[in-house]
Amino acid sequence: MAKAGNRLSHIANGQIRTDPAASLAERLVEIDRGLAEVIATWRPECGAVEEVFVNANPQSTLKLGQARGVCLLALARAGLPVAEYATRLVKKAVVGTGGAEKAQVQAMLKVLLPGARVAGADAADALAVAIAHAHLMGAPR
Repeated sequence: MAKAGNRLSHIANGQIRTDPAASLAERLVEIDRGLAEVIATWRPECGAVEEVFVNANPQSTLKLGQARGVCLLALARAGLPVAEYATRLVKKAVVGTGGAEKAQVQAMLKVLLPGARVAGADAADALAVAIAHAHLMGAPR
């Protein structure tokens, strides 16, 4: 994602897939490797990560938090500044309301990034965070 003036420009998106049969530790290593590859390939100037929200399933929330920690580590290891955004703030920045549903966020991605082929639900979430970051950079949170 790039921002030229007030225009957003889609560069790329994707997902890092891990083997569900692998141990959590192995899956976290794969996420780290994948992010290192993305950072080396695209050379971003900064990173943005969504804050963890509490699921109905505490185990899912813990695993999500661990994966998020790997993301923070990979970005910091690359020397990149990292912004963190609450889910409601991401939704508000993209859709205009913090209570937006996933379908509304995905619909706005099509409006804001016409022609972009989104690689899946996780990629859509990441693009939403990137758009929020582009809109909110430097804005008080």
